[in-house]
Amino acid sequence: MFESVLVANRGEIARRIVRTVRAMGLRAIVVHSEADADLPFVLEADEAFLLGPSAPAHSYLDTAKVLEACRVTGAQAVHPGYGFLAENAAFAQAVIDAGLVWIGPSPDAIERMGDKINARNLMERAGVPVAAGTRESVTDLARARIAAAEIGYPVMVKAAGGGGGIGMGVAHDEAGLTKAYETAARAAERFGGGTGGDPEGASRGPAILLERYIERARHVEVQILGLADGTVVALGERDCSVQRRHQKVVEESPSPGVTPELRERMLAAAVRAGEAVGYRGAGTVECLVDADAQDFVFLEMNTRLQVEHPVTELVTGVDLVRQQLLIAAGEPADFPTASPEHPVEVTGHAIELRVYAEDPKRFFPGPGKIDVWEEPSGPGVRVDSGYVAGNTVTPFYDPLMAKLCVHGADREEALARAREAVAAFRVEGPKNNLPFCAELLENAEFTGGDYDTGLVARMRA
Repeated sequence: MFESVLVANRGEIARRIVRTVRAMGLRAIVVHSEADADLPFVLEADEAFLLGPSAPAHSYLDTAKVLEACRVTGAQAVHPGYGFLAENAAFAQAVIDAGLVWIGPSPDAIERMGDKINARNLMERAGVPVAAGTRESVTDLARARIAAAEIGYPVMVKAAGGGGGIGMGVAHDEAGLTKAYETAARAAERFGGGTGGDPEGASRGPAILLERYIERARHVEVQILGLADGTVVALGERDCSVQRRHQKVVEESPSPGVTPELRERMLAAAVRAGEAVGYRGAGTVECLVDADAQDFVFLEMNTRLQVEHPVTELVTGVDLVRQQLLIAAGEPADFPTASPEHPVEVTGHAIELRVYAEDPKRFFPGPGKIDVWEEPSGPGVRVDSGYVAGNTVTPFYDPLMAKLCVHGADREEALARAREAVAAFRVEGPKNNLPFCAELLENAEFTGGDYDTGLVARMRA
């Protein structure tokens, strides 16, 4: 096992990784920007390295500076968290080339699954269900119109590269297709789109993927771990259907919209997906579930730790960051792995509510200084936070301040604990979405478990 880990991230996820790194008796090193110098993750690490100015391009996204931090601090391994450089295959390779341990899947797996078209085609060959869609990148609007007509409206339009739902749109007709295509194209150009296996694609235009859109869909994902011995296991599913602008807000496990039979098929497909790319480390196979037909299709694979990983930890008792470290060190997992689909027992129900510095009505970012920060506590309550009173939420980064997680013997108890915890969570200073969380927890669709990805839009209609 390596003796030191550099966390190439910030905020709540850096703080959470530091916690496990130190609990394992390892040295925790963090990097930070000027704006983040007084945040908890910096103060709680064993060593901190200043990368530079606040803008991500000059700090957290600067590969050369991160590698320099490794050299100066003597870090032996790098954990990228999520976002920033976490799914950057070139950065992963640079870490390995520098003689360091990369805590994540191989650069090849990151690259193969980072392009949605390539990933979709690979999953189809592996026997994972996919929606009707384009098998090659669409690089202009004329081709998009032809493809949409062949697939049949409505269609989902999105950049072939990148994740997080940015730039994604639904077209119900040709007029809607033009708008959705332009939005996806801008996202592809800004964040870097895949080429769908066509090396000339990027030079001809942004790489866009079109897929058949499921009208009443749930967004359900399966947590997988590719172990050091080559085994791929699935640790249950998470329902991520509560979203605003295709961005997740609330997650829960198990999904209230998945039957035992569908769950078995999804877990088995997720294991096949991991095996198809020789996956190592923590990853997530995301799916769209047709709630009416009780069927699913592959959406994408995230080759990193997810924001919502705590709900899986709460229902399985498995520390996913600990497993990432063990796998990267070539050591066996420290939980039973007899069955790939059911390596551990899932107990109770967990819900995560993301606490953002944003307007609770329109969901626009609302940065500012935190005057009051009082976290809830009690049985089954876990808060992964990146801030304390006196800190400032700046406009440079994602406005996520904390993840409020609860666990109960069943969904009803989890909901009750969530309501109590939201009511007890006090944040004053920046705008925040705790009022929305309270509203959601009283919403009949959500509390009844019969909801889909359109829930938030209906709440705000």
